[in-house]
Amino acid sequence: MRLDYYTSGSYTPGAPYWRQLLWYFLGSPLVKSYWLPFSGFKIWLLRGFGAKIGDNVRIKPGVMVKFPWRLTVGDYVWIGEKAWLDNLASITLESHVCLSQDVYLCTGNHNWSSPNFGLITAPIEIQQGSWIAARAVIGPGVTVAQGAVLGLGSVTGRSLQPMTIYVGNPAQFLKPRETIKN
Repeated sequence: MRLDYYTSGSYTPGAPYWRQLLWYFLGSPLVKSYWLPFSGFKIWLLRGFGAKIGDNVRIKPGVMVKFPWRLTVGDYVWIGEKAWLDNLASITLESHVCLSQDVYLCTGNHNWSSPNFGLITAPIEIQQGSWIAARAVIGPGVTVAQGAVLGLGSVTGRSLQPMTIYVGNPAQFLKPRETIKN
C-alpha cells in the first residue's frame, strides 16, 4: 500500500465544515467531560448536533461520538464510561440496549488490498434488548440482533443472531440467551 495515494473516495462526513469544527472543539469535549456527569445535558447537546435520541437514556462520562448527526438511540439505552461510537457511517442503538464501559463501535475500515488504502464504511445496528459487555468491539456492517449478548472483551466483524451469547476474539457462539420472566 502507498499512503501517499490515499483517498477517501466519495466519502463525506455528512455535515458542513463549520458544524464539524463546532462539534470537534465544543460539543465533543462537553459530551466526553467528567466535569459534566449529567446525561440530560449531554443528550440535549447531542440532539442539538443532529442525533436522534429517545427517552430515559443514560450517558456516562468519557463517551466519545465521532459524528452525532449519524447517531440514532432508542429509549432506555445505557452508554457506559469511555464508550467510543466511531460513526463514520450510521450507528443505531434500539431501545433497551446496554453498551458497557470501553465498548468500541467502529463503522470504518480500509481496503488493505488496494494500493490507495481506500476508506470503506458500513453502518452498525444494535437491536432491542442487546447487551455489549465491557471492552467489546464491533466492526463495520454488523447487526446485533434482538437480545444478543457480546461478552467481555469480545470482538466481532460479523452479525450476531437473536437471543444468543457470543464470546472471544473472534466472537464465537457460546449458548442461547435465556431470560427470566418477572
